[in-house]
Amino acid sequence: MNLRRALSRSFLSAFFAATLLAVQTVPGSAADCYGIGQQIAAQDGGTLAKANEAQRGGQTVCVIVVLVPGKDGQRPRRQEHVVPAD
Repeated sequence: MNLRRALSRSFLSAFFAATLLAVQTVPGSAADCYGIGQQIAAQDGGTLAKANEAQRGGQTVCVIVVLVPGKDGQRPRRQEHVVPAD
């Protein structure tokens, strides 16, 4: 069971690292959302999974998805944050 858990954690770490490397920043607001997402992920103690710009109620916002490590070897929890893109 411990070997399975260790392999699972190794796989998840590699997967999240590859996901972060695949994220491309572009000039403008999308790059700002990525920076905001990195700050939120650091505050939550998680990994930035996605940072997108969106329109909500006529306002430009950043939709940030952070994966926070689960407790006692459980799966990471997905947290979504919607913050102004300013």
